[in-house]
Amino acid sequence: MATADDLKFQANPDATTISIDEPVEIPKNQHSHLQESGREEDDELLGTDDSDKTELLAGQKKSAPFWTFEYYQTFFDVDTYQVLDRIKGSVFPVPGKNFVRLYIRSNPDLYGPFWICATLVFTIAVSGNLSNFFIHLGKPTYHYVPEFRKVSIAATTIYAYAWLVPLALWGFLMWRNSKVMNIVSYSFLEIVCVYGYSLFVYIPTAILWIIPQKVVRWVLMVFSLCLSGSVLVMTFWPAVRDDNRRVAVATVATILLLHALLAVGCLAYFFDAPELDISAPVIPAPIIPAHNGTTVITKSH
Repeated sequence: MATADDLKFQANPDATTISIDEPVEIPKNQHSHLQESGREEDDELLGTDDSDKTELLAGQKKSAPFWTFEYYQTFFDVDTYQVLDRIKGSVFPVPGKNFVRLYIRSNPDLYGPFWICATLVFTIAVSGNLSNFFIHLGKPTYHYVPEFRKVSIAATTIYAYAWLVPLALWGFLMWRNSKVMNIVSYSFLEIVCVYGYSLFVYIPTAILWIIPQKVVRWVLMVFSLCLSGSVLVMTFWPAVRDDNRRVAVATVATILLLHALLAVGCLAYFFDAPELDISAPVIPAPIIPAHNGTTVITKSH
């Protein structure tokens, strides 16, 4: 039978004890793995070059042939929260933040730009007709006639700007990238996406342009131009700042000038068009020759 001494706990002096109060040391290889994973998360948030290359390579591997429906379906593969987040970023730009790296680079789309341009076209056309109606309201000689041609003119102007200007800018950046190796390059889809979302601020502005006060209209135009223009400047200035100083400044100035011409042109043509004299046309009095050689002028009403 076991004695009391045999039942006592005997500690092994060679055994390793662990104290609960002392912090557990992490092996070096595991610690380095955690640091690398943290660095990768920071790269994804900040949009560094390594993460950009990885995303672009992944997109190239998954892309379908351009003649298939799946190829174009990827351009509209975006959810409502992403579109709203990008709209919010275009209306409230963050100083020092690149719009492409912050919102677009992960998944550029054409869904938002297409519907923003379509909404802007009908907003400008309808608001322009309503503005013309309210200006001439109360005049006895005025008869309201809807100007449907404004829809086609607005559509041509907006979509030409949203596609041709990004195409020219993309070609210019590609050409400068071959001259200067440090220039940041954007894809054509990313540039179209930036321009499309930058036009959203003009939708509520066009609605407010119905107010028949020229001063209010121009103040709203300048305010919207500053917001949307700042998005373009903060996006494309990092792409050209490593180029020649004059070329970089001229590029950004051209971007702002074309953007300002669009805003001023829409306001001047659709809302501040000169008033026409809509009085009844004057019919010339017919001249009836008399038999005695004299002419008789009849008075017409």
